[in-house]
Amino acid sequence: MVIASGEAGELGIMPRHAPLITRLRCGQVRVVREDGDEELLYVSGGLMEVQPHVVTILADVATRAADLDEAAAEAARQSAERTLAENDSPLDYAKAHVEIAQAEAKLATLKRFRQVRKKLNL
Repeated sequence: MVIASGEAGELGIMPRHAPLITRLRCGQVRVVREDGDEELLYVSGGLMEVQPHVVTILADVATRAADLDEAAAEAARQSAERTLAENDSPLDYAKAHVEIAQAEAKLATLKRFRQVRKKLNL
């Protein structure tokens, strides 16, 4: 099963799902295998195409949760929050909101990754 954050909400894709193309929000993508093992990824948004036996995700950034850098994500979030507090430019404001959303999505992915690992005693 593949679970991802689409624009209209969470999507759960099982084998033999009806064909679908949707835009993804930045956030986590969970891949749950038949044996119950779960792989967690962060994507920066993008597109997901679903065919009956294949799911394809196109994203500018896709990173395994184990490879995410928590300190860098926290620093990016804090920097974007400072930008919001210090700037009046609409462009800076919009960019800062995107950076905050991406940083928070990375941190949420890391939190979920740690919960799964703790549950599995890894």
